[in-house]
Amino acid sequence: MASSRLELVFGGTPPEGRILLIGAGADSDLVHFDPARTQIVQRMFPDVAALKVQGFQSVTEAEGDFDAGIVFLPRARAEARARIATAAEHLPPGASLWIDGQKTDGIDSVLKELRGLAPVDEVQSRAHGKIFRMELPAPGWLPEDWAARDHEAAPGFVTRPGVFSADGPDPASQALAAHLPEKLPTRMVDLGAGWGWLSAQVLTRPGVEVLHLVEADAVALDCARRNVSDPRAHFHWANALDFRLSEPVNGVVMNPPFHEGRAADPKLGAGFIRAAASLLTGAGRLWMVANRHLPYEQTLREVFGDVAELGGDSRFKILTATGAKRAGARGSIPRGRRR
Repeated sequence: MASSRLELVFGGTPPEGRILLIGAGADSDLVHFDPARTQIVQRMFPDVAALKVQGFQSVTEAEGDFDAGIVFLPRARAEARARIATAAEHLPPGASLWIDGQKTDGIDSVLKELRGLAPVDEVQSRAHGKIFRMELPAPGWLPEDWAARDHEAAPGFVTRPGVFSADGPDPASQALAAHLPEKLPTRMVDLGAGWGWLSAQVLTRPGVEVLHLVEADAVALDCARRNVSDPRAHFHWANALDFRLSEPVNGVVMNPPFHEGRAADPKLGAGFIRAAASLLTGAGRLWMVANRHLPYEQTLREVFGDVAELGGDSRFKILTATGAKRAGARGSIPRGRRR
């Protein structure tokens, strides 16, 4: 959808000079952009990998100065503001900054806010969204609270705008932690570790000698590094769906995502289940939490020999499985996304 709006504004010819694209992803049509003068800021590992195939190198934080920029709006309002603030830091006064987004992601409210702060023009609508241009004023035009800042989500835990459950521990993860056994296996993986709250709970249990935190969001993983200082923790920026270790582990915990954008997609959680089975020894065990309505039991039985529900309530169910069927665990799985 963003590609049709970019074509509408630029007519296939992007601005001259060095271009900063914040939030461009695997689905962005960047055919008209020159990789040699384009920097893409992208924090999600699957998008970075897909952009590399297209010839674009990505960074997780903007570097240097640019002549123009495009911000692709995310769903989270705080992250949207932070992206705009980041772009403003790397563009000179008078530079053009385009903001592109879907109506469902709040483009209209962002347009209204920015009209009160800076000159806005070239507003174009297409494909259930809008793109508009703004001419950047002198520094200091944005409210200070738009910049990305640390947020204390729980005592001793920091998060940043846009990470999953940035305001506090996810209730599903809390439910899972409450149902973990007192003693855990020696070699563990937290698949989709986020900013590290569940991993920190795992490391309080006796028995754990090593814990691998696997997370696709580079910003969330950076928070996890700061939140989990235990030397037994190892951090991996990777797509959880195809993450592998040289040796299998004997325990996996996970609170898998189940959304692609705003649409529920149980295939994501099913992919995490298959990935977990591929990481475990035959005697290893998976502990996971899921929303009560999600039909994960069938996939669990396809790739594990023993599946059981440990507990839960009307919102969540806590599932455990062992006896990984390694051949069945290697089926194709979809590209991972944040929750």
